[in-house]
Amino acid sequence: MTKFGFYNNAPKISFDTHLINLHPDQRKILIELRNFVRTIGDNVVEDIRPHRIVYSKTLAFRNFLDVQPAIEEIIIATRKNRKETPIIYKISNKQDFEKLKEEIISAYKNIN
Repeated sequence: MTKFGFYNNAPKISFDTHLINLHPDQRKILIELRNFVRTIGDNVVEDIRPHRIVYSKTLAFRNFLDVQPAIEEIIIATRKNRKETPIIYKISNKQDFEKLKEEIISAYKNIN
């Protein structure tokens, strides 16, 4: 049973499966990104998929962040509106991630 009381028979994909092939620096950034996103609101829902991780606002699945780990970088798409095209960023170091934090918070606050 999930956090919201729904049953899901699909095999659970672990966050750790996304860490396996990453460069150690990228691994640290992905973990830090995950921890950061989970703290920006009580209604953040993490959906771990085979090739990416999607963060939504509540069960309405208003996706505001899409994270796709790659070997040398992390590809991030932020979305402030479901009708707009996502803005795509590539993170390859901690400085890139620090610059993106405000954009992630803004996407979370404005998604509708």
